[in-house]
Amino acid sequence: MRRMMLMPITNAKSGFTLPELLLSAAILAYCLSLILTTFNHSIALNDASRNLTTAVSHAEFVLEDMRGTSFGSIATDISDGHWNWNAATVTSKGLTALNSESISASSSGSNPVDITVTVNWHDLRGRIRSRVLKTSISG
Repeated sequence: MRRMMLMPITNAKSGFTLPELLLSAAILAYCLSLILTTFNHSIALNDASRNLTTAVSHAEFVLEDMRGTSFGSIATDISDGHWNWNAATVTSKGLTALNSESISASSSGSNPVDITVTVNWHDLRGRIRSRVLKTSISG
């Protein structure tokens, strides 16, 4: 006589229950919202970095323009507003102007002349940003 082994009967159905699916959907939605928030912040930081780099480049452009001027006329040209530019002037120089960009130059001293170039612009949220470059030129 053969002996048969009895196997336990188990429920062959397996899957996820509705609460498990809802919990996993909630976790997925939370993770996706975090990723989207991080992405938006990275876009804003990228734009701020690009604007700052452009502003420094424009200030350096003004300083190089001053460098090509004779030493005796630098202080006079600065006081006459020769390097006080608005966005239209920046564009006419072949540069891409920032949002509401303005560039102003000021000087002090006689020899050496201390020069300050300030670039102002508006960021994506409309806040005023600025970058200042300072140098001295002697003749």
